Amino acid sequence: MNRRHFFRRAAGAGVVLGTDLGPTLRDLYAFGQKANLSHVEARYYKSLPDREIECELCPRRCKLGDKERGYCGVRENDGGTYYTLVYGKACAMHVDPIEKKPFFHVLPGTNALSIATAGCNVNCKFCQNWEISQVRPEQVDHFDLPPADIAETASTYRCPSIAYTYSEPTVFYEYMYDTAVLARRKGVKSVVVSGGHINPEPLAALIKVVDAIKIDLKAFNQDFYKNYVRGDLQPVLEAIRLIARSKIWLEIVYLVIPTLNDAPEETRKMSQWIQKEIGPDVPVHFTQFHPMYLIKNLPPTPVSTLEKLRKIALQEGLHYVYMGNIPGHEGENTFCPKCRKILIQRNGFEIETNALEGGKCPNCQNPVPGIWA
Repeated sequence: MNRRHFFRRAAGAGVVLGTDLGPTLRDLYAFGQKANLSHVEARYYKSLPDREIECELCPRRCKLGDKERGYCGVRENDGGTYYTLVYGKACAMHVDPIEKKPFFHVLPGTNALSIATAGCNVNCKFCQNWEISQVRPEQVDHFDLPPADIAETASTYRCPSIAYTYSEPTVFYEYMYDTAVLARRKGVKSVVVSGGHINPEPLAALIKVVDAIKIDLKAFNQDFYKNYVRGDLQPVLEAIRLIARSKIWLEIVYLVIPTLNDAPEETRKMSQWIQKEIGPDVPVHFTQFHPMYLIKNLPPTPVSTLEKLRKIALQEGLHYVYMGNIPGHEGENTFCPKCRKILIQRNGFEIETNALEGGKCPNCQNPVPGIWA
């Protein structure tokens, strides 16, 4: 099955390029063309003696001998040269509402063409897309989708943005970067949904070619990262700082897991850190947890817990604090921090009203930061 046939068949079925609200991987696999892995030289690594290499893309800095793969499972040392195995090898592609990512201050009410490859550089025990993030690329069906085709498809399906999402975009960095460059030439924006486990140099380069990054801040303590993420908190905080200092848009999501990272004092410390280091205007989303992957013994996050944490963040001076996965709750809405007028009213992924005028509150003319056009 060639790419043209794949797109025509997928679009006709309304699956891969449909507007359903999630990566229906089973349907995708039915149409996916099993392809060989890529053999494109990776960026951000250094050569060591005896054909060994050290990866410099993420804080793990994997040191690998010949024929060994990094922790992510999608990068391999072949004779002293490091290769990405997933360049142009998408395993998921959907048209999603931008609010699903979630981005609440980026082109409200529009769709994003969402893509992913296999692999991740952490191992969250609560991962919602573990079927593709926690496997090697040979273990999922994928199809050839070069960067130029992604940019063209976004334009064809009237998606003003491409979202690199579902798994961890850091591990398909080269693919994401090249796609973003081509997309920008076509007037299509790029938004990244990441855990922020990436080194400063590649992040700084990425910032120059994308328009917005959403960071999943898993918790505000190292023990949680060690025990439930198998990663480190400090590099994520450094990534947030670096993004905030740049000119691109930043949003933060905090998935609230009962008994594990829902302590009010931790939220207070996190909010104080954000206020001090980033400023009050970064949107922060407190999102409801649902049992998933390796954590199925805990209940969904009580709405009252989300309300409590949101209140703390607002008390600490953050201007735009949201609640996620609670359709219809007022915590989904954007309020003017100056006069408290509702500016954007949401119900799940739907925009019910958008009163912004030129990025400002129509009542008091207070500027509301974001990407509105």
